Amino acid sequence: MISRYVWLDGRYVPTSKAVVPITTHAIHYGTSAFEGIRAYWNGKNLHVFRLDEHIARFRRSGTYYDMVLDRTDSEMRAAITGICRKNAIKKSCYIRPFYFVGEHGISLHVTKKAPIRTAVFVFPMGRLFEKTGISACVVSWKKFSDESTPVQAKMGGNYLNSIIATGEAKKAGADEAILLDYSGNVSEAPGENIFVVRNGRLFTPSLDSSALDGITRDTVTSIAGDLDIPVEERPVPRSEMMAADEIFLTGTAAEITPVTIVDGKKIGDGRPGDVTKKLVSEYADIVMGKNKGYMHWLTGVYT
Repeated sequence: MISRYVWLDGRYVPTSKAVVPITTHAIHYGTSAFEGIRAYWNGKNLHVFRLDEHIARFRRSGTYYDMVLDRTDSEMRAAITGICRKNAIKKSCYIRPFYFVGEHGISLHVTKKAPIRTAVFVFPMGRLFEKTGISACVVSWKKFSDESTPVQAKMGGNYLNSIIATGEAKKAGADEAILLDYSGNVSEAPGENIFVVRNGRLFTPSLDSSALDGITRDTVTSIAGDLDIPVEERPVPRSEMMAADEIFLTGTAAEITPVTIVDGKKIGDGRPGDVTKKLVSEYADIVMGKNKGYMHWLTGVYT
């Protein structure tokens, strides 16, 4: 359930009063940029995970479309932590900041002078997927490429690709979809990056496979480096998933999620593998503030 208050254009307002006109440009054309951010309650404080990196990407996404976020990084930082305090959130949660083109007629010409509105809301959130592993299937829809629209922009309209892919996977009885790029290599899941584990090494699709440069993806790469687990970014053929020892997904909402079945075939022994479990454990310690080497990734809400 969304929290009682949201932050809208610089003010805290009751959720029921956070409304926009039906003529809002973003409703018609998907001209919205957004982030998904996790915050974790460890019994003493609520810590927002990698807030600065999320804000940087948040601002960058809109610039591909000449959308100007007219709020400073400090304002956004205060809005994101402030909405948690305003709602007295003391459990792990998901925070959604977004900005969008407001009333701009029906013109497709968006310029830096277009009116921008900005909002942040929050809601409690535990695990998105089962920690024991999920099933996935390769869908017929391809991940869009930079030849059609900027892959690295987290825009509302881009996620129609994810919605249609998810729908196909669900109809096939799978928990999640896997999209290929236009070359037939693995790209990503609808809202997650993909890692393949073979012989103790991690492989993840390179960005030219239309994969998002995910913040959790980067987190896993950093953790793996500290654990002396080799990581390589490169094209990942579809067939390589069938030969994998382990597969897992990474994303803000999904965190690190084991994939134990792909296209009806067990991956490894059909259970989360040792490498995946080690990364899950390290990730949990980091977001809960138990690993002092990564405290720079945490922003306290109440202290």
